Amino acid sequence: MRALAGLALLFAASVAGAQTSFSFGVFGDTPYHPLEVPAVRQLLLDIDRAGMAFVVNIGDIKRAAEPCSNDVFRERHALLDASPRPLVYTPGDNEWTDCHSAAAGEYDPQERLEALRVLFFPSDESLGRTRLRVTRQSDDPRFRPYRENARWIAGGIVFATFNIPGSNNNLMPGTAKDDEAARRASRGFAEHAARMTANFAWLAEAVELARQPAMRGLAIFAHADPLFGNQPGSSDGYEAWRQALRLQAAAFGKPILLVHGDGHRYRVDQPLTDPVTFDRLTNFTRVEVFGSPTVGWVRVDVTPEGERVFAVRPGQETP
Repeated sequence: MRALAGLALLFAASVAGAQTSFSFGVFGDTPYHPLEVPAVRQLLLDIDRAGMAFVVNIGDIKRAAEPCSNDVFRERHALLDASPRPLVYTPGDNEWTDCHSAAAGEYDPQERLEALRVLFFPSDESLGRTRLRVTRQSDDPRFRPYRENARWIAGGIVFATFNIPGSNNNLMPGTAKDDEAARRASRGFAEHAARMTANFAWLAEAVELARQPAMRGLAIFAHADPLFGNQPGSSDGYEAWRQALRLQAAAFGKPILLVHGDGHRYRVDQPLTDPVTFDRLTNFTRVEVFGSPTVGWVRVDVTPEGERVFAVRPGQETP
């Protein structure tokens, strides 16, 4: 495996406390069609040529109607693992939450999540032909199953991934049409509660680490759109996540970048308000990446010592 000198210097600088400018790429919600597979392959080469330090994939590496089989998982693993740059992946709903559907093969979602963990997260390294060392939440004995939640530091920024998928974050509706659906809903509720306990602990740890004087900001990645405009509701699988982000951002003060997918439309905004004053939290920026049928990536330029720590634009744009 080849070494990447610039990346090594970037991470060494973080340890030493130096604040080094760099850029990274993000994409997700593709491939959804066989024709998109070579396009994703080309996208990864484009990210490499653009000189990105690393790339994050925010999930949905297959369409919902594609089988959740081991063969498909291995094909997508090979696709991402061929990235010339280190690639950190976090799962989407199409890879596990939605695998119970007939079109996806009627798999058990939690069994498919375990299969993803074995294949995609076997060690403390990222995917890619050049690897990135990460800390996994499974290192904590309280959260052994959650290998997919990863964290690393680069250029004074704390980066963290969270398993928060689409399809209402695996929180099923309160009513079910038959006994099997009721059993699935009950298991989904228990899984949701345990996983979100882990996610909230992981978020608190990331924020605490980013509070250190040498750190300049926090970047977090998850698949699902948190639906910031939604009103509170008992069946909303993202309400507690939205509230946690809001409270942490209000108390944190430093820049926070949330990157997600699920909606398949590129956008950058600041959707959170202070829980007390209701003023817009200008330190919190949300980015939603492109998605099928658009195979595109988002570039984030990081200037730790700058007035604008995170600068976001489509990766295809000419600087």
